[in-house]
Amino acid sequence: MKFFILAYKNLRRRKFRSFLTIGGVAVAVAVLVSLLGFNAGYQEALTSDVDKMGYHVVVTAKGCPYEAATMILNGEAGLRFIDEDIYKQITGDSGIDKITPFLASLAYDPQKMDGKGGFTNFLGIEKSYLQLKPDAEFLAGEWFSGDDVNEVILGYDAAESEQKSVGDKIFIPGKDIAFTIVGVFKRTATQEDGVIFLPLKTAQKIFDAEGKLTGIGIKLKQIEKISEFEERLYPIASIQVISMSQVKGTILNLVNSAKILIMSVAFIAIFVAIIGVVNTILMSVFERTQEIGIMKAIGASKFDIFRLIWIETFIVCTLGGILGSIIAILGGNLVELLVRKVMPYAPGGKLLLITPDLLAYSFLGVIIVGIISGLLPALKAASMRPIEVIRSGE
Repeated sequence: MKFFILAYKNLRRRKFRSFLTIGGVAVAVAVLVSLLGFNAGYQEALTSDVDKMGYHVVVTAKGCPYEAATMILNGEAGLRFIDEDIYKQITGDSGIDKITPFLASLAYDPQKMDGKGGFTNFLGIEKSYLQLKPDAEFLAGEWFSGDDVNEVILGYDAAESEQKSVGDKIFIPGKDIAFTIVGVFKRTATQEDGVIFLPLKTAQKIFDAEGKLTGIGIKLKQIEKISEFEERLYPIASIQVISMSQVKGTILNLVNSAKILIMSVAFIAIFVAIIGVVNTILMSVFERTQEIGIMKAIGASKFDIFRLIWIETFIVCTLGGILGSIIAILGGNLVELLVRKVMPYAPGGKLLLITPDLLAYSFLGVIIVGIISGLLPALKAASMRPIEVIRSGE
């Protein structure tokens, strides 16, 4: 215990320098924890989003599969439509368990976001939509009263944003038609919480897309036979079949590619922090050469000197690890906000998942780094000869 007290007092001699070194370690640890937490959180949130979609595959117009899938996950409209006849054509496929058509569209609302303007997502659906959405339960109200009525159902976040409830009226921007709110869905923690739902035929009429769809959601009887299902649809030249499991893999691959670059930056930050720790402790050793010589002269062994200097390094890295973990936890919401602004698709749920295990492993890692980085200064101090260092201070 006396060595820890003495090491702590030695660090306090140069408070500002010690604080900067601890800060460097803290920043490196915070970056590392945030990156690992983001990787775990994004993967879990994306998996949850895909699972909650209820679709095994989505049929859309030909184009970029990644772009189409991202738009579908975001609840946005694509630039291409498919004919509604295609839905009728593939409905009878023997491999289909459940199927539902939908028409997604966006409308610009100049009053949204406190007058700054923004887009609202609309989705035209049929009642078969509920069969593929196990989480689509009503918080209030009920289903549409007809197939082409001027009624809407609000997602949970859409209801909160519009400050509307069942029975209220709502207008679609640019459309001089009043819609009655007949229902509000419970929160699902997906992008669809912010969507306004209409009957499919009403959406087709309102958005000038009669006889058109933006996609068809399908749940297969046997997901392992998806390749055979795709082959049966190949003769229809205007469509593509997107597997949601492939979409998840594609998005995660893109994220992992970016993560490799970012992790490289994180390891550079850790390396710089190690250099800072070694430099700080070495400077402390050189400034105390005469003191170390006196300690040896009055009986301190090489191991005592080694242990003292090594403990100083250990304290710096431990305090840096604790501070870095706190920064990562407290700054998690800010990091998540920034990620949602720059990512082309950010799933619902928590994107930054910082678990006790992650903190424990990161802290253990910084301790190991502390042990390694403390070896050089500690060996340097332990190898000093008492007479030579005392004379060097005269």
